[in-house]
Amino acid sequence: MSPPCGRVIFRPLPRPCIEPVRIGQAAQDQRRFIIKPMPKDALSPLIEVTDPIELRRQIVAWRAQGERIAFVPTMGNLHAGHLSLVEAGHRYAERVAVSIFVNPLQFGPKEDLEAYPRTLDADRQALVQLGCDLLFVPSVQTLYPRGLDAQTRVEVPGLSDILCGLSRPGHFVGVATVVCKLFNLVQPDIAIFGEKDFQQLLILRRMVEDLAIPVEVIGMPTVREPDGLAMSSRNGYLTPEERAVAPALYRVLNEVAAALRSGLSIKEAECAGIESLRIAGFRPDYLSVRRAEDLAPPGPEDRRLVILAAAYLGRARLIDHVCLDR
Repeated sequence: MSPPCGRVIFRPLPRPCIEPVRIGQAAQDQRRFIIKPMPKDALSPLIEVTDPIELRRQIVAWRAQGERIAFVPTMGNLHAGHLSLVEAGHRYAERVAVSIFVNPLQFGPKEDLEAYPRTLDADRQALVQLGCDLLFVPSVQTLYPRGLDAQTRVEVPGLSDILCGLSRPGHFVGVATVVCKLFNLVQPDIAIFGEKDFQQLLILRRMVEDLAIPVEVIGMPTVREPDGLAMSSRNGYLTPEERAVAPALYRVLNEVAAALRSGLSIKEAECAGIESLRIAGFRPDYLSVRRAEDLAPPGPEDRRLVILAAAYLGRARLIDHVCLDR
């Protein structure tokens, strides 16, 4: 999948400026994050529902009071990145709803569906501390009553079968399908996603636009560990040795951005980035420079670019990106 590469190798750059962690940061264990609790007098009880009828009843009650609803879909195993989205929801709406659902439709046959970490008790407590109003925890049977094979699916053509979609066939169809269904159930005014999954964010924005779904999709900045590693539930798969290597993914992306600014061609920069990842100990899936608005290959006149990468480190597949204006 990678283009043929020469022997251009980046010299190490100074450590890039790291985006600040917004509400908490993991230390040795990503489950030990610091939470800024809501003031006690501002907390309302967390309503937890598993049934769509109960969910709809509560949504209707809030609507009757003229309250706006922000929605954060997740697969659980919440870390500070997820919780920053919940915190943002309070700035956009009177009510914040979160879903936790490990969606089988977006996992391939050899992927980590069964191993994916499930930490509902810890997730619930974290949401309580942040003043989340509603937690929706549907079962697979609830969302896919006819089974996965008979489920109507949503596909965003063009965006869904490149980059991560090429490596994970059907993944973004599963994502778009479950998010569309959750939007129909929760009927939020606003949905908040992290920008770490950059391709996913563009796909969901396109889906909402094409299907005229009345939801505003907002992307929030990637939350990083102090050493630059983007927070992810799959970081828990890393051994201590792999964890020490993992920040190199973000560092290499910044090196590629610096190389492009200095005049290196896109092909040369991509090849050098892939080689740098290999030297660091990764198994690169791809590293690609794309147009930020639609992930098309950039032309000479395109100024807003995004550098995206996916790479394996042990059993973890890590993704990250860096935006670039040239």
